[in-house]
Amino acid sequence: MKKSLFILSILFASLSVAQSKEDRADVYFEDFKFSEAIKLYSSVASEKRKPSLHVIQRLADSYFNINDYQNAKNWYSKLYSIKGKEVGESNLIKLVQSLKASMHIDRADELLKEYYTNPTKLKMILLQKAYLDSISKTKPKYTIKNMPFNSSKSDFAPAMYSRGLVFASARDTAKSNKLYPWNKQPYLDLYFTNPKQEDFVPEKFLENMESSFHDATIAISNNGRTVYFTRNFIKKNKLNANADGLSNMQILKGTIADNKLVNVMSLSFNSKNYSCGHPALSADGQHLYFTSNMEGGYGSSDIYVVELSASGDVVGKPVNLGPTINTRGREMFPFVDKDELYFSSDGHYGLGGLDIFASKILPNSEYSLPLNMGKPINSNMDDFSFIREVASNSGYIASNRYGGMGDDDVYHFEGAKPINCLEYSGNVYNKLTKQPLERVSVAIYDEDDRLLQNSKTDVNGYYNFILPCNQTSKIVFAKDKYSKKTITIETQENPEEPSLNNKVYLTPFESLVVKEDNVEKIKVDPIYFDYDKYDITPRAEIELQKVLFVLNEFPKTKIKIESHTDSRGKDAYNLELSDNRAKSTRRYLVSKGIDIDRIESANGFGELKLKNKCSNGVKCSEQEHLTNRRSDFIIVAK
Repeated sequence: MKKSLFILSILFASLSVAQSKEDRADVYFEDFKFSEAIKLYSSVASEKRKPSLHVIQRLADSYFNINDYQNAKNWYSKLYSIKGKEVGESNLIKLVQSLKASMHIDRADELLKEYYTNPTKLKMILLQKAYLDSISKTKPKYTIKNMPFNSSKSDFAPAMYSRGLVFASARDTAKSNKLYPWNKQPYLDLYFTNPKQEDFVPEKFLENMESSFHDATIAISNNGRTVYFTRNFIKKNKLNANADGLSNMQILKGTIADNKLVNVMSLSFNSKNYSCGHPALSADGQHLYFTSNMEGGYGSSDIYVVELSASGDVVGKPVNLGPTINTRGREMFPFVDKDELYFSSDGHYGLGGLDIFASKILPNSEYSLPLNMGKPINSNMDDFSFIREVASNSGYIASNRYGGMGDDDVYHFEGAKPINCLEYSGNVYNKLTKQPLERVSVAIYDEDDRLLQNSKTDVNGYYNFILPCNQTSKIVFAKDKYSKKTITIETQENPEEPSLNNKVYLTPFESLVVKEDNVEKIKVDPIYFDYDKYDITPRAEIELQKVLFVLNEFPKTKIKIESHTDSRGKDAYNLELSDNRAKSTRRYLVSKGIDIDRIESANGFGELKLKNKCSNGVKCSEQEHLTNRRSDFIIVAK
């Protein structure tokens, strides 16, 4: 069922009478009758030595849409072998997910590295992979079990209500004469159950809510009176289609009164030209998150958010959550718990099919890197519709993983014994101004440099983490154009008192450089050498520590070294002496771990570039001559 969850559209009229076998297959495909389409496309493919790209694409998509990932893998692989990187990102994502669902993990990873050459996108994928690899080697945080109220049909999208659970299901066999063509199951209805009573028989939710078509995914306000739910466009109990013959989905708002739904209204952003569904409320009830395939998104389906008034009405226009969350694939089923966004995606790095990810909601409508929740929450199949019970480390998901009772099943997850030991928090400041620094990246790594957590500071420079027990953790603070700070913390086996109000200072790059004659240089005091020598002195070492600080804290910075003398002494001798001093300085920096490739050159200029009038024969004070005896560390890349 989940393949259609962001659309749940119904094409209920074919546009013409098909003549050829391929034409008939196309009609079946457009009418979401994928099993029938597969039979005809397969027949067409078998009759030709080289099936057309259209037939290959349609076979791949048809198998993918009915969750037959093994066959989908074969046809997407064939498409990739023909088109290579021109196959398109959407097809690449589906091929990767099909490979993972078929347990061909290494090949899927090879394709990702082969396809994505954009360094930003590749870095995101590798970070997500590193995190998933790291948690796969630790004890699972959750246990999971299949719920007894599941049926042989599709059951999913749980929502907490009163002392029970509302969920979507296709179990209503009374509707068997009217089947949804995508999966040949009855249309969805909403049901209520008490999951803590195993003998409780699920019953229809509300007396008057049922329609003749899809009634699915629901969000319920904290007071239990206002609901937002997904339904087809319907008029006089008949599907209301757009110009293409599609009845898309919309989100409706209603009020519960005496176990009935009243004051039902369509939200202002709905349109017959696209689908909206999967509503989810923020904890304060001021924002509604939802899924849509409206124009202007990033992929097959994106997650949006819209502001709500105190009465629960829409204020303004929906806002796309942006490219950190949304990809060229499918992002679906949002759920918000305080400042954490949970959602399902097949475009982020996962285990296969749809996986559930978590991302922190940051200031200024930004989001942290979505991280996979790992096993057993996720599997190599589709995992989605995550919800968490209030003030609990337990909740529900839906999945079509192997071993279930039906198509999609609802599972309950329970947090394992706490494994966290230390709350660590504080603020990050600008070392120069002592002002708080917002949007500083704060990442935690284990001893093997595997990413464990990541976030960003808020407008007050505040950060907060819970550190695991019995582990050495590295906390790395980083912000563009500032120095980096790393703190190492060791936790023991037992919980400790919180470590709060920790202060971190980052140095702005601009405070470490000076601009002279349109050239940026590292800011240092004069570097002194003993008379007639070029060995690094203790006094020179003090200033070179400043150079080392810049090069270590800003690893993309490259420099060239220019050494100068005053005019006293012979010109040729001064030129040779300054060149030796420049090269001695370079040797010192390299001996301290600086890659020699980051020092473009090290040259002496003797008395060729005096900064004042003190040339040969001009009487000058010692201080004036000192001005000319200098080493410059000129920035050539940063």
